[in-house]
Amino acid sequence: MGGASGEARLKAGLAELYAWYARNEGVVGSSLRDAEVHELTREIVELRFGPPMAGYQDALGAGLKAGQRAMLGLALSFFTWRTLVREAGLDARKAAAAMAQAVVGA
Repeated sequence: MGGASGEARLKAGLAELYAWYARNEGVVGSSLRDAEVHELTREIVELRFGPPMAGYQDALGAGLKAGQRAMLGLALSFFTWRTLVREAGLDARKAAAAMAQAVVGA
C-alpha cells in the first residue's frame, strides 16, 4: 500500500463501512447468523452483500501484499466491527484506525 495516503484511504473506507454496520447492525447480524444455517438466506446474503464487499476488497486492497489482503478481509468483516465496537468499546473511528494499522503492518 502506498504509504500514508494509502493508510488514510484505508481508514476512510473502513470508517464508512463501520458507520454502515452501525446503522444496519440488526439486519446484518441477523442475516449473517441465519445464513450459517439456512440455504436460501445464504444465497440472498451472498447476492446482496457479496458484490459490495468484493468492491471494498478491490478498492481498498489495491497494491496490498497477500498478508495485508488477508488482514483486510478480517478488517472488512461485520464480526470484526462488532467485536471492536460492541464488545471492546472502541468508537468506530478508532476501530477503523486500528484495523487500518493492522492491515498496513501485516
